[in-house]
Formats: sequence, structure tokens, C-alpha cells
Amino acid sequence: MTTPPVTTRRPFGVRLRAAMDEHGPLCVGIDPHRALLAAWDLPVTVAGLEHFAMTCVEAFAARVAVVKPQSAFFEVFGSRGVAVLERVLADLRDAGTMTILDAKRGDIGSTMEAYAQAFLSDDGPGRADALTVSPYLGYGSLRPALDLAAATGRGVFVLALTSNPEGPEVQHACADGRSVAASVVAGAAADNAAAAARGELGHVGLVVGATVGDAVSRLGLDLTASAAPLLAPGLGAQGAGPAHLRAVFGSALGQVLPNVSRSVLSAGPSVTALAGAAAREAEAVRAAVG
Repeated sequence: MTTPPVTTRRPFGVRLRAAMDEHGPLCVGIDPHRALLAAWDLPVTVAGLEHFAMTCVEAFAARVAVVKPQSAFFEVFGSRGVAVLERVLADLRDAGTMTILDAKRGDIGSTMEAYAQAFLSDDGPGRADALTVSPYLGYGSLRPALDLAAATGRGVFVLALTSNPEGPEVQHACADGRSVAASVVAGAAADNAAAAARGELGHVGLVVGATVGDAVSRLGLDLTASAAPLLAPGLGAQGAGPAHLRAVFGSALGQVLPNVSRSVLSAGPSVTALAGAAAREAEAVRAAVG
């Protein structure tokens, strides 16, 4: 396995906390799926994709804490779509805006290492500030990404309790008295232990949906002690509002990075309208999390 490089970049959790404090705790998605392209009166082509994506970059750069492009909606256009995604990430990076690439990668050994190099190394063509990853080949299978992210001042967000209705079938399942979700949270807590001792957010985040109801408490998950940034999808189109955040996350509310996509993107195609919608969402979640 390749030895991770040493970086002078500030730790991911420190950078994320600063961005959340400055702009409000909000992550805005860039999800150029067919329905939104049509709503913006754009063709379902690479040209339409590029216009949509770069309009979002103009609206969100230096205005929100984090932007999360959904890789699938770029990949569906092939290599030219991936090139647009790389431009989105580069332009947001140049603007000083943090990014989470939503690609949900998960594999073993050299394959996981290759994913890590592609998205989390300093010279990876699709590098972002953080990457979403899937732990369902075992939390330990993510080690190449976990270690490279730590070494380069980047982060990962590990699926823990997702907002889709099929998630509990796997995530709530138990072995030896502990749920799969609890095992994932325990892994994140161990990797974030040094950051927790400093009172900082760690580089291993967790994806916990804002629509999971009482699952966090029912499964006995100590999200606060994990020191994990908590990416919370489910606001807006999936039915959750800012008020749900307090009920779901409790004492871990200060770690929560709510994610919105369609509720902001539907305000397009005007840059001004998109920026305004994002600002309103940021204020709403700031009020909800205090």
C-alpha cells in the first residue's frame, strides 16, 4: 500500500467548522438530473449539464459552507460529463469553497486505494475536500481512504443511517448485540479520537438522515462522542424540515451539516434566485441548530 503523504493543510474538521461558522451549517447539492434540467429549460446534453452546473457554481461559491456535487448525474454523460464535474470541483476549490463529492465508493484492497487516490490525493483528477463512502464491505475496508484523507487534510463521510426507506434492513441489523450502524459509528469514533481530545471535529464524518426518526437513540448511537461531522440529507423534498434536526440529533446538533438540493435548485436558473434560496436555507438551519 502506498505511504500517505504529509500535508500542511489544516485538518478537515477544523476547516469544516470554520466554513460552517462563517456561512452557516449548510451543504447545498448540485444534482443535475433530468427533471431539473427540464425545469430549467435545458437540454439533456453535456451542454445542458455544463450550463446547469456552472450556474450553480456561480451562485454558491463563497456563499455557502459546502457544495456537494452528485457524481452519478455527471457520470451518466460519460467522459465529457466527468470533465464537467472536474471543472466544478476545480472552480469551487479556486473560490475557497469546500466540496463533498457524493460518489459513495466502497471496495477492498488496491481498488479502494485507487478510489482514494482519485478523489482524496493532492493530485487526484477528481479531488474534493471530502468523499462519501460505503462501509458495507466492512468499515476496515475503507482504510486506504480513511488514512489518505487524514494525511492530506481531507475527509470522508461514511454511510451510517441513511434517509432511504430500504436502509434499515442493513443498518439496523444486529450481530453480537450491536447494530451495523453502531459498528460504523464506533469505527468513526476511533479514527476521530485525537480530534475529539482536542475538542475538534474529526476527518471521518457520518451520513445520518434527517428523516430517521428515533433511530439514533433507539440504536444507542453516541454521535456526540464520535466527534464526527454529520451530513444530514432529507431536508426539503424528502420531507424533513429544520425542526426535525433537533429531534434526530439531540446533543450532537452542533456537529450537523444539513444537506439540501432540490429545494434550492428548483429556484433556478437565475443565479440571484439560487443564491437567495441557499441563503434562506442557511438561516433556517442556523436557527434550528442554534
